[in-house]
Amino acid sequence: MAITLTLPREDGTLEPYRMRDDAPLLPAHAAPARTRVAYAAAHVVADPLAPGSPITSTTVDWDATLAYRHHLWDLGLRVAEAMDTAQRGTGLPPDLVPELIRRSVRAARDRGAAIACGAATDSLPPGPAPLETVVSAYRAQCDMIEDAGGRVVLMASRQLATAATGPGDYERVYGRVLRGLARPTILHWLGPAFDPALAGYWGSADVAEATKVVTRVIEDNVDGIDGIKVSLLDTGAEAALRRAVPASVRVYTGDDFNYPSLIRGDAERHSDALLGVFDAIAPLAAVALQALDEGDADRFEAVLAPTVPLARKLFEAPTYHYKTGIVFLAFVRGFQTHFRMVAGMESTRSAVHLAAVFRLADQAGLFPDPELAADRMRGVMALAGVTERR
Repeated sequence: MAITLTLPREDGTLEPYRMRDDAPLLPAHAAPARTRVAYAAAHVVADPLAPGSPITSTTVDWDATLAYRHHLWDLGLRVAEAMDTAQRGTGLPPDLVPELIRRSVRAARDRGAAIACGAATDSLPPGPAPLETVVSAYRAQCDMIEDAGGRVVLMASRQLATAATGPGDYERVYGRVLRGLARPTILHWLGPAFDPALAGYWGSADVAEATKVVTRVIEDNVDGIDGIKVSLLDTGAEAALRRAVPASVRVYTGDDFNYPSLIRGDAERHSDALLGVFDAIAPLAAVALQALDEGDADRFEAVLAPTVPLARKLFEAPTYHYKTGIVFLAFVRGFQTHFRMVAGMESTRSAVHLAAVFRLADQAGLFPDPELAADRMRGVMALAGVTERR
């Protein structure tokens, strides 16, 4: 029997929503993809019982946080740790980053799973910093990750974006950092939709010009680069970057709006994946990647097609608040016991937005236990004054 609950619409009125009663059986385990490299950028789970104000609390529930990473590994996905999905720069304090990375790398090593970890310059105060200081901050985090046994994702730097006077500064800073790494790294190009402080990264607001700069950085350091994660929400720019970089360098799509077509690729090249949305849609991502391994690209796109409207709602402007929907879905899907985020960030999306996310997740078939999802959703809606009609 279908479950019905009351949800708000965009105009603020209420409607009965009938959940689907034919959701597909989702896998709990899957083999790693063979034809694509796929990372899920994983979220952190806050401790809801930490004392003090939830707005300032940065206490992490380590057991629940690591349990979610095991869920992603169980589905054959790699984990991208300490990325922006983990509230890097939006609540997760820099002094917790090493502990998060060390715990996750140790868990990955114990089960033979793949992990890459974000190295940034968030140990520095906000604002511009001397380029030498930026290099030192990058190196400190890179050394910490490699000492722990992880692969580095060299995240975009807010301090470098503020301090750089042109493309040459980016080339010099990246060249010095990359030459000091023991293992090939993944570069990180995050567009201003995800972080407005990174506008004009690589020394130009023109994406075509910035592509030339990052391509030079890659060509000059090609032996030390595994790939580049690109989150521009611009399929043409990503395809142009794929054509520009050496064939040995992977382009990892971070485009949470257009990932199916980019991962499928074109006659020349495809994108691999390093996606925040894979945190939320991991079971369907695993099924889709398996279809691609079997040579069934049409089924790959058919499995992911219902997830695209959900992803576009999760990542709608202001895009950098997408983490709220990611954590909300982990809660209603039964993977954590609460909807509390580090630094109280659960308050950044409205009840109307969360209701839309719930509908789209249900329509995509992401609720393994519809009764649990409905019960938890009713609790979330009750906090906004929405009660069931009698």
